[in-house]
Amino acid sequence: MRIVVALGGNAMSGPDGASRPQDQQVAIELAAGHIAELVAAGHDVVVTHGNGPQVGNILLKNELSAHLLAPVPLDWCGAQTQGTLGFTLVNALERGLAAHGDHRDVVALVTRTLVDPDDPAMSTPTKAIGPYASAERAARGTADGQAWRDEGERGWRRIVGSPEPQDILEGAAIAALVSSGFLVIAAGGGGIPCAPDSRGGYRGIEAVIDKDLSATLLARAIDADTLIIATDVEHAVLGWGTDDERPIGRVTTGDMRRYLDAGHFGVGSMLPKMEAVTRFVESGGRRAVVTSLANIAAAVDRDVGTVILPT
Repeated sequence: MRIVVALGGNAMSGPDGASRPQDQQVAIELAAGHIAELVAAGHDVVVTHGNGPQVGNILLKNELSAHLLAPVPLDWCGAQTQGTLGFTLVNALERGLAAHGDHRDVVALVTRTLVDPDDPAMSTPTKAIGPYASAERAARGTADGQAWRDEGERGWRRIVGSPEPQDILEGAAIAALVSSGFLVIAAGGGGIPCAPDSRGGYRGIEAVIDKDLSATLLARAIDADTLIIATDVEHAVLGWGTDDERPIGRVTTGDMRRYLDAGHFGVGSMLPKMEAVTRFVESGGRRAVVTSLANIAAAVDRDVGTVILPT
């Protein structure tokens, strides 16, 4: 089958959120081993990944070095993390494949995602980025024109617009690489948000795209059979945190759409993932799964995690 695997940004940092290069390398090696199992089983795979912790690190560096260097904008942050995580994943996947006797080419593609600069989400920011900060830091940011949100005891977070992804601009190139036998890493961090400019090309936008929604577009672009979203839990649940909490196993798109409409999933947690997998199957995908990283090889044809199937 042709499969898109979406890794969370936290899958590429230490279990406690540690972000030293060696911590990220260990986590990436682990993820690459599971992905290599899929490829060794004969599947065509495209990997996409989050970049939240890594972008947060760049933003913190921006702040600490602002007296010496001009801060880089968010679209540049996205491009930088695509490059760093991409080359690290390429190296790890090559090693993972070699362990199975597979020496196919692996490539990471800098990928842009089309957004509408007039999307209402741009004027009503909701996506948290960067580390938690003090009220004083948030006040300084607000004075500089940034939006910040009080998140209680943990502190304040900067928030930015998260427009709806409309298209993967490198989709045709990614599909061609997959058809030629490459293992492809693409659309990291949801893709670099871009909008058409007046000269017939595109320009970067200061925004953050939800990588799970972009994964749906990526899966469509390569005509994937299956979309697997790897997260830090084995499955989604209904009634999370209540006495009626229960896991969601195999479910149809019709039932999942009813759960979504009823508000069963938190905006900052499972909602984007469940919306993404439901959209994928509704648009013709054969199967979508939300599960833990360790389960992704089994998720192709077994009932592990939360499995979404056509109604």
